[in-house]
Amino acid sequence: MRAALIEEPGRPPRVDARAVPVPGPGEELVEVLAAPVTPLDLLCASGTSYFGRPATPYVPGVQGVGTAGGRAVWFATSAGMRPGDGSMAEAAAVPVTDLVELPGGVDPVAVAALGLSAVAAHMALTWRGELAAGEQVVVLGAGGVVGQAAVQLARLAGARRVVAAARSAAGRTRAEQAGADAVVALDTDDVAELAARFSAAADGPVDLVLDPLFGAPAAAAARALRPGGRLVNLGGSAAETCPIDSSTLRSRSLRLLGYTNNELTPEQRAEAVRLIAEQAARGRLAVAHEVVPLDEAGAAWRRQADGAAGGRIVLSMTG
Repeated sequence: MRAALIEEPGRPPRVDARAVPVPGPGEELVEVLAAPVTPLDLLCASGTSYFGRPATPYVPGVQGVGTAGGRAVWFATSAGMRPGDGSMAEAAAVPVTDLVELPGGVDPVAVAALGLSAVAAHMALTWRGELAAGEQVVVLGAGGVVGQAAVQLARLAGARRVVAAARSAAGRTRAEQAGADAVVALDTDDVAELAARFSAAADGPVDLVLDPLFGAPAAAAARALRPGGRLVNLGGSAAETCPIDSSTLRSRSLRLLGYTNNELTPEQRAEAVRLIAEQAARGRLAVAHEVVPLDEAGAAWRRQADGAAGGRIVLSMTG
């Protein structure tokens, strides 16, 4: 079979022939149809992550979509985090506990593009952020996959107004296309200026902020929250620290909450994946993505790492 192989940490994968994996006890063979190139894949393969230097060579890919036993499935792997191969190959041996059966009629590429990013958006909004119908939500980083999904999922969960924010013009366009009611430009680190923009875009005090950025954007969005409002952080792509002032926290009794997919039980993750797939199949949930043949995995990896892709890159094993 063909597979993308990381032979040296920090370098893009090379596509080569590899033996079809033989499933072990408790595993099932998946014929892979689509695998996204995600930030976690890039991190794991860097050799500098908190997971340590990966054993090479290995097939990257922490998630994918394919067929197993005649049924459509989404699956997760620990490629790059622990020894073993991932999803960027024509076949993968996957523990049965990491398989999620998908509803009929789903587009494997669309589900792969959403994947764990959409799971994070959904669970951060609902399970961690306790989003209630009729609330107003601010989504930071709304041009990324998590943010685009969050804008749509907040609406599906009953939010009355969704204010999106993004750093680039392209990101703001994607946020608009996702259905945001208003879009704020994050083109400055001036917290007071950003806070004024959020207040102008919002319809009164905000109930919930979804934050994959941290830094100045999170500090500004916190100032727009109502008393008792919630901010859920699930990333630090803007900064690892945040200048939220004590008076903002105390005067409004704000709740600052952290989120990670790693805390989900297998049952929670499976339920979220199925919801994501169902909404995608109904045409209610989609993110910007592009499809690239597996043979072009190396070049695709470089473009995703450089931020030069038009959205989430999904490798197709059939293209």
